[in-house]
Amino acid sequence: MTQLVALSLSIGILGGIATFVFLKFLTSYLIWAAFIAWGCYFATGGNNEALKNTIVCNVFGAIVAWVAALILVSVPMGDTLGLPLWAGIVVGATVLVLCLAAHVKALATIPASVYGYASVFAFLLAGGGANLTKDSLMSASPKQNALIAVAVSMVIGALFGLLSGKMSGALTKKA
Repeated sequence: MTQLVALSLSIGILGGIATFVFLKFLTSYLIWAAFIAWGCYFATGGNNEALKNTIVCNVFGAIVAWVAALILVSVPMGDTLGLPLWAGIVVGATVLVLCLAAHVKALATIPASVYGYASVFAFLLAGGGANLTKDSLMSASPKQNALIAVAVSMVIGALFGLLSGKMSGALTKKA
């Protein structure tokens, strides 16, 4: 079996399993964020180093976005400057920090950090931004707290990436 067919088969099978598991058992978590991390795992090399970089940087990006959201809802500059300008300043500043953090080797995979950052805001802005509140951001519930929901989902997704890579390798070797 070719590597592409083996990888396609492993991702297809495990993608179906992951979807079932998320929809049946992990209902507070996000299958879409898991798939983003899964793709990130392969985009960053599809090996043990990629797993580490994916998890560390996805979670770091999620943390930076969570801080940005907390600033947005806690510092009332939106009333003075207007929300679009205030949000632009906060996002610009936090994304600058996210990118500059790449000077630290463990945080050097900027695209993976951006995926985590974007996923937090996707969660927060879905449904009209109902979870973009201080109470939601500080909640211990993954149904409300974007940081918990996204970080856990992305770690699981990266692990599914590792598993699909191992499965693909086993299928390729057997052929």
